[in-house]
Amino acid sequence: MNIFSDIYIAIRSFFEIGGPVLWGILMVTIIMWTLIIERFWFFRYVLPERVKKTSSQWQSRNETQTWYSSKIKDQLISEISVDTHRFILTIETMMQILPLLGLLGTVVGMIKVFDVMTFFGTGNARLMASGISQATIPTMAGLVAAISGLYIANLLKRRADVEVAKVTDLLVNE
Repeated sequence: MNIFSDIYIAIRSFFEIGGPVLWGILMVTIIMWTLIIERFWFFRYVLPERVKKTSSQWQSRNETQTWYSSKIKDQLISEISVDTHRFILTIETMMQILPLLGLLGTVVGMIKVFDVMTFFGTGNARLMASGISQATIPTMAGLVAAISGLYIANLLKRRADVEVAKVTDLLVNE
């Protein structure tokens, strides 16, 4: 039980030192990683069933060489493409917002430093250090959170493109 209280105290201290912008960074990071986990779930469990359904739908057609059937095939591929690329743009957007939130934290922290300098001058280093830490910690947190999603977002985008290509090949060859 003692280790959990130590972890809680460390996390609470980190958020107190980093200032209010850290809460925004935390929320955006949680949403981003929730969407990332959802995409992995989709590719692992939902997409294979969806591809089977689409393939059987295409195979049940009597004609596959007419203009009309070509458009139906394009629609089936497009539906799979939309499903596989869902939330990837949102994940990339959140990944790009995180460093900007870190910069917002820098600005908020520097405003705190300037407020301290206005009221107490440059002689109170302890109060100035509080503002400086509030300026640097959100920047670091925003960059770390963004980098954590960078590789995964590119991986998901490539995986979606590969899956759409597989479905296109599957429907063309049948």
